[in-house]
Amino acid sequence: MIRDTDRELIKKALAQDQKAYSRLLSRYRDNIFYYILRMTGNKTDATDLTQETFDKAFRNLDRYNEQYAFSTWLFKIARNSTIDYVRKLKLNILHINNGADEDATVSEHLLHSAAPNPEENMIQMQEESMLLCHIESMKPKYRRLIELRYIKEYAYEEISKELDIPLGTVKTQLFRAKNILAEKILATSDKEMLSELNLS
Repeated sequence: MIRDTDRELIKKALAQDQKAYSRLLSRYRDNIFYYILRMTGNKTDATDLTQETFDKAFRNLDRYNEQYAFSTWLFKIARNSTIDYVRKLKLNILHINNGADEDATVSEHLLHSAAPNPEENMIQMQEESMLLCHIESMKPKYRRLIELRYIKEYAYEEISKELDIPLGTVKTQLFRAKNILAEKILATSDKEMLSELNLS
């Protein structure tokens, strides 16, 4: 079965083909969810923000610029939605704790912790959004391996069971998939991203 391109699905969706919307959602939902989850660290927030991302994207699908990859546009919406959420959350914490001495220590810890805050994490994740776009452009077999290993963080044995293939095949195909991904990154001059990856 030939896999429709994003552009073909978008044209069908704009023509009110509900199946096209569903296929776009299925194609990107997991990666968007795990992308947001790594920024927020909260599954409930990630679920809500994933839904919000697709709601915004589908409402504004007629504004999508085909000059850019759909995945790039989608991850940008996800990132912006998450940034807005974190900023509002921070303002709410400040408002709730305004004048409340008993909560001041907690507020100070949340807002001035030595650990990277969500906004700092988001800056680091911007490069990862581009990495996910590269992953989306891979052949389904290799894309699935990369997603399971480095996005969902499955062990080799779990991948073997999930895909119903021998453990040795998992390792061989994953090695090939990593090389393909590295070539894609280099081809688009993302050399800094390549040096920071830890695909082991």
